[in-house]
Amino acid sequence: MRRLLRHQFRRTTLWLVGCLAFLLGVGFAHSGWLLLSWWYLLALLALMWRFQKHSIWTICWVIVLAGSFGWQRGSFSMIKLQAYQARYGHVVSLEAVAIDDAVYGKKSQISFEASQVLLSDGERLTGKIQLSGFGVNAVFQGDRVRASGKLFPGYGAYQGRISFAKLHVTSHHPTLVADIRRRFAAGMQSSLPEPLASFAMGLLIGQRATLPPAVKQELLMVGLTHIIAVSGYNLTIMLGASRRLAGKRSKRLSTLIALGLMGIFLLLAGASASIVRAAIVSMLSIGAGYYGRSYKPLNLILMAAAITAWANPFYVWSDISWYLSFLAFFGVLLLAPLLVERLRPGWHNSVVVMVGIESICAEIMTLPFILHNFGQMSLIGLPANILVVTLIPLAMLCSLVAGLAGMLTVSVAGWLAWPARILLTYMLDVAHILAHVPHIFLQKLGLSLSQMLGLYAITASLTTALWLQTKRQKHAKVTEISQAYSEGATA
Repeated sequence: MRRLLRHQFRRTTLWLVGCLAFLLGVGFAHSGWLLLSWWYLLALLALMWRFQKHSIWTICWVIVLAGSFGWQRGSFSMIKLQAYQARYGHVVSLEAVAIDDAVYGKKSQISFEASQVLLSDGERLTGKIQLSGFGVNAVFQGDRVRASGKLFPGYGAYQGRISFAKLHVTSHHPTLVADIRRRFAAGMQSSLPEPLASFAMGLLIGQRATLPPAVKQELLMVGLTHIIAVSGYNLTIMLGASRRLAGKRSKRLSTLIALGLMGIFLLLAGASASIVRAAIVSMLSIGAGYYGRSYKPLNLILMAAAITAWANPFYVWSDISWYLSFLAFFGVLLLAPLLVERLRPGWHNSVVVMVGIESICAEIMTLPFILHNFGQMSLIGLPANILVVTLIPLAMLCSLVAGLAGMLTVSVAGWLAWPARILLTYMLDVAHILAHVPHIFLQKLGLSLSQMLGLYAITASLTTALWLQTKRQKHAKVTEISQAYSEGATA
């Protein structure tokens, strides 16, 4: 006990505990008990006095402070949510700004996401809603739309939804970025036939609304849905390319190129929740690398989770994709490197081996959550990922060339698009063939909450054991090297 009281914790440990306490505070705020006092500022002053000592008392103050801060952030969002709850189940008239271009969804309705919601009585609602309805042929990003219909609770990070609404575009606000994105999509359609064009847009910027339902179902059955959803993998490809091109010449140039590519990618792909999450994780890793600091993957994941939860507490309360993203990040950034340490020398450079290990680790972390919420799983996801994911960087490059060719030089676009056509056809053919293997997609599987938490407890225990073993091995190597150096100096 005395050793624990005297122990000096690292600053990274304080950050880890603080981010975790903040997330727990946001989660508990959903219980409905509001915490709006500012007493935690007094705790902040006391924390500043104890912070330099990094003792167990500092850990306690960090938990109280960060937990209260998260609870208060969630409480403010709960107050804003009450404006929606009073109108659920009632017909409302509102105006909102479209976040993305509309697509045709179920029952021939035009569907899109909207924000900056203003009710007919002048009250402004926070957050995002989903609008689906009739009355207009097209809605583009930035358009201001008037809608009327019955309001229902939204799914995930959406605070509300209206179906079969009466829609009317009141004003257009076109942007240069949105115009370039639409012209690029049209160029892709000119260069490649369907469904290859829609599949290419899914690989590049995560646009999958135009992909045929049969293709999306086949990708789901073989565990390849993640390749048409913008994730950290897309950003990893670009950041890796920037390091190879400029990393040996200048660290500053490499960082600027990486940030520039990330900014362009965010503009073209949009600022959806999954893209923002991947960008935050990438920016934190870039910043740590620029200043020459090694980062702990768990701290990186929890910091990104805390930042996104601060921006929108609804992620913690109801967004399944938010949990899947960070579970996959945990598998790829933390569990996979621990397993790679146990490979034979030389296997680290094998793309197939690395893709297989990362796919297995991401599957291990996300599968219990998927079984609990959806009750389905693919038995052929690992071979499908090995056959397809290793070719995604080349497919993205060829698809980019095809889209630019269709956008700028239509006369020769067909010839320049041949490499992309071959690769994309191969990927879809692999998904089609594997999806027709009998009994590879299981549905209606049940996993209770306690069973899911038990599986994650076992996974956390095994991960901790691997981490401790790796730490001991590294310490033993350092000790051996230092002893050999001292013996050589003595001789």
